Amino acid sequence: MAAQRMVVVGGDATGMSAASQARRLKDEDELEIVAFERGGFASYSACGIPYWVGGQVAGPDELIARTPEAHRERGIDLRLRTEVTELDLAGQRVRARDLASGEERWWGFDRLVLATGATPVRPPLPGIDAPGVHGVQTLDDGRALLRTLEAVEGGPDGRRAVVVGAGYIGVEMAEALIRRGFRVTVLNRAGQPMSTLDPDMGRLVHEAMCDLGIETVNGAAVTAVLTGADGSVRAVATEDAEYPADVVVLGVGVRPATGLARAAGLPLGEYGGLLTDLSMRVRGEENVWAGGDCVEVLDLVSGRTRHIPLGTHANKHGQVIGSNAAGGYATFPGVVGTAVSKVCDLEIARTGLLERQAAQVGLRFEAVTIESTSRAGYYPQAQPMRVKMLAERRTGRLLGVQIVGREGAGKRVDIAAVALTAGLTVDQMTALDLGYAPPFSPVWDPVLVAARKAAAAVRKAG
Repeated sequence: MAAQRMVVVGGDATGMSAASQARRLKDEDELEIVAFERGGFASYSACGIPYWVGGQVAGPDELIARTPEAHRERGIDLRLRTEVTELDLAGQRVRARDLASGEERWWGFDRLVLATGATPVRPPLPGIDAPGVHGVQTLDDGRALLRTLEAVEGGPDGRRAVVVGAGYIGVEMAEALIRRGFRVTVLNRAGQPMSTLDPDMGRLVHEAMCDLGIETVNGAAVTAVLTGADGSVRAVATEDAEYPADVVVLGVGVRPATGLARAAGLPLGEYGGLLTDLSMRVRGEENVWAGGDCVEVLDLVSGRTRHIPLGTHANKHGQVIGSNAAGGYATFPGVVGTAVSKVCDLEIARTGLLERQAAQVGLRFEAVTIESTSRAGYYPQAQPMRVKMLAERRTGRLLGVQIVGREGAGKRVDIAAVALTAGLTVDQMTALDLGYAPPFSPVWDPVLVAARKAAAAVRKAG
């Protein structure tokens, strides 16, 4: 019997994790695996690009988990710079174009994996496509940005960079550009940086960015990218001012890359991501799976689907898809929305729901905020930390946690992520047996201090 064929569209975290897991379970004589990646790299950490740009990581090779040659040696036919342009689900085939030669051909499949990722939001503004304006999503994007940075000579005021957007990518790229010796301005349309935090916590990020020398302008709606006589970027305009720029980095978020799926009539959710079941199979399709940044996932706290583009989820999706596509069984139950980031020495973390998200799904809650330190207060180099916690009224169920602080703050969010996944109440959290020694935490960990305060607020609210 001839081997069946599994076609993978997208060669990064989900796609190659799925291909690798399927290969572990099925030999080449049982399952042929062909993977198409339109870029020049596969199996890499997109999350590491800001640190490559900032110089903490020496080069792109350090971000690559497995080379194309290694995949091919394991029996995965990985084709780089090959773009899938059409899905024919009824005919069980995909059309792929070799970007170097322009040659196109149809490839049949028995099982199809869609791992098309996400694309940076590029606002339709005058000058947005000018030389010197960069999105940062792939290693090719990172390489193009570095070429621009190295070519900038700067003027009397030094080299100037403008970052549009103050989410995770925006603040991480601001740090990278500071490290590269640029004067950095961040233009943020919202009232505070990090819309993934509540405004009161985002205000702490704003203050820290300003202290680090990053000019951060909130409520700044960009209206155009202005260019010089040579057509290259020279400034970014808002409704109120112009900000000089030798380079512009777009950090206004991403959207699911689901154009192929939409054209093929596959089901999309509220955020434009593919909808799947617990096995990561696309709803209504027997032999099509999808995962990573192109899908929406179940939020275990709110009970609704959300688009949360993170490498942690993408790799897990790939493992689940590979198992199921190879005839095994695995599920992905959902997420609680955990994320952590940093700008210079400031650590930023969140999990669960924000106040506005809880209100949107009709939850009544109490919100408390505490200030503590990363170590015992008397121990050298104890760093300040602020923790915000949301708990459901009456039940006391934990709904969300946000943490902003210095070294030792960010990964504490994992305590809350486990509590959310387990469905703990804030009262139950106060009894958690966490590790303690003065170099690592106060005798009452900051997360538990917040849980005690939240439990008291729930009791008082009745």
